[in-house]
Amino acid sequence: MVKIFIDPGHGGSDAGAVSNGIQEKNITLQIAKKVQDILQNEYSNVSIRMSRTGDSTVSLSERTNAANSWGADYYLSIHINAGGGTGFESYVYTGVGTPTTTYQTQIHSAVISSTNFQDRGKKQANFHVLRETTMPAILTENGFIDTKADADKLKDSSFITSIARGHVNGLVRVFQLEKKVIDSGNDGTALYKVQIGAFKNRDNANSLAAQAKSKGFDTIIIQSGNLYKVQIGAFSKRSNADSLASRAKSSGFDTIII
Repeated sequence: MVKIFIDPGHGGSDAGAVSNGIQEKNITLQIAKKVQDILQNEYSNVSIRMSRTGDSTVSLSERTNAANSWGADYYLSIHINAGGGTGFESYVYTGVGTPTTTYQTQIHSAVISSTNFQDRGKKQANFHVLRETTMPAILTENGFIDTKADADKLKDSSFITSIARGHVNGLVRVFQLEKKVIDSGNDGTALYKVQIGAFKNRDNANSLAAQAKSKGFDTIIIQSGNLYKVQIGAFSKRSNADSLASRAKSSGFDTIII
């Protein structure tokens, strides 16, 4: 079981950066909850804890102590930047084990691929949540709240899902997480599947799947009768399927939910 500790930055009396009608503490919580939902709904053998699940004040020490006591395998701290720039950057503290920078590379590239944020680079810093955790950790800065173009994206729920999906894709690569397999015919659990194409020719399905993968989507090809169906997600909640379908449409794919 892989144990992921998700830390939405700020909260409660600490709003973080505030600009363009939004507050960092609220956006980080939205992203964190979406990461949690995707991991729990789509992947097996993963356990999630969060430093906060609502608008509460949690000190830096309380955050890292909770992760350390739990014995987390990875610490993901989610933030929004400020200071008049644009794009995405990530930070690690290199004094906490060999995999740290390797994990950073995977997660960083996955977020860039999923969001098309300007790449501000992989960086290092002596931040408390990176230094005081006993497991590898990363802090991500997801756009600039005081830059209107970035702030407008952060107000869009489908873009929040894109950010979350990028983090998830990176975690999946790092920890080789496996997709859940649910037999809806036997246990009565309905799955909402997002399909982006169906072909009689397997090569055409492979081509579309490769195109979707290059844009940050996890893909699977299902053979049904004489058709090869390309799917990018399966969810127990319709709202999650709707969010993924919306993101796929914005990336140029035709989608149906089945």
